[in-house]
Amino acid sequence: MLGRLNHVAIAVKDAEKAAKIYGAAFGADISSPVALPEHGVITVFVTLPNTKIEFIQPLGDASPIAKFLERNADGGIHHVCYEVPDIIASRDTLIKEGARVLGDGQPKIGAHGKPVLFLHPKDFSGALVEIEQA
Repeated sequence: MLGRLNHVAIAVKDAEKAAKIYGAAFGADISSPVALPEHGVITVFVTLPNTKIEFIQPLGDASPIAKFLERNADGGIHHVCYEVPDIIASRDTLIKEGARVLGDGQPKIGAHGKPVLFLHPKDFSGALVEIEQA
């Protein structure tokens, strides 16, 4: 059921600025910033040979990232994202095993244009987990 690591997300105050160091220091490919209003974030992706790093910044004061940055002023790892072959089947299995899906339990379209769900960090050793349809 669990596929490859798609990305590690780091919450920051300025996603574009944070990603630039990866381009300058490591020659990594950096995406343009993309606003995702339904998730309340602006994203910038750094593409690595085996995965991606997603820098996320708040899109407005109501963003869940704004609250995260209030508690973690310097930013920090926000979540990890894994690919799954069937997001609905994965959701149903996870719920059956006791995991809690955040929000209304229905997938939303994420930064890659694919359905995503977030899983409660208390069910995954303190890590917020995102699953994305492969």
